[in-house]
Amino acid sequence: MTATEFSTRLEDPEEEPVGTQGRGRRTTTTMLRLPFGLILSSLVVLVVLAWAVLPSLFVTENPLLGDPDIRLSPPNAHHWFGTDHLGRDIFSRVVQGAGASLGTTAIAVLMSFVTGTFLGLVAGTAGRVVDTVLMRIVDVLQSVPSLLLSLAVVASLGSGPVNIAVAVAVASVPSFARLMRGEVLRWRNSLFIEAATMSGIRTPEILLRHVLPHAIGPVGALAAIEFGAAVLAISALSFLGFGTQPPDPEWGLLISEGRDYLASSWWMTVIPGLVIAGVVVSVNRIAHALQTERRPS
Repeated sequence: MTATEFSTRLEDPEEEPVGTQGRGRRTTTTMLRLPFGLILSSLVVLVVLAWAVLPSLFVTENPLLGDPDIRLSPPNAHHWFGTDHLGRDIFSRVVQGAGASLGTTAIAVLMSFVTGTFLGLVAGTAGRVVDTVLMRIVDVLQSVPSLLLSLAVVASLGSGPVNIAVAVAVASVPSFARLMRGEVLRWRNSLFIEAATMSGIRTPEILLRHVLPHAIGPVGALAAIEFGAAVLAISALSFLGFGTQPPDPEWGLLISEGRDYLASSWWMTVIPGLVIAGVVVSVNRIAHALQTERRPS
């Protein structure tokens, strides 16, 4: 440290120290500046992800076994979410069902993300004819309501978690493809892309090394939004009986099982529904924060 820097440090005692302590202080300051809603949303998502990955840390009861003596018990200290018509602990079933619901959702979003990104890259670079054909297909898919399109696909494929993941992915591909195409068209005429082309670099390499890293950011933010929508869509398909089959727990299936007891045992449907709503709202809040962070000031 020079004499000038030392005197500046003495004159400005509020300046953060260099090193681990300074980095820790900056991290704490950044966390304090985050909106409370974003922090709460992040906690909700982390808890639900922990349910999906390590459910045994949160529950000890078997979600498939019930006790007829405590059937339709309201929420209490021993059964936080109450029990169902077979005496099974609903909290255990919600926690165990997180893996099925979020796993199927992750598969659906990953499939739509990869497929839509690929189609967007091709449409934005392969020429006018290919672009027109692909975008007209995307327009047709987008003209059909997403849930109706998912129902049509799953009706042709059959029930099951993988099939409903494919059905939801098909309905989500157009959004990714259109956004990716727009980003490719935005970046492909940039000066550094023209310089790479004039340097003799092949088109596939330009797309993968130069265009894709710049265009993937907004598509990633869209994936966060689509994750929340996919949770709703998969829960809806499971509610209709196309997803996980009884007695295995799944969020949409839990609501379906409790609809016949809604008048007398509201917790069987309301509490799983609130869990789904909390996850969707939290994911959308995080996605909104990501979009705001990437938006130029």
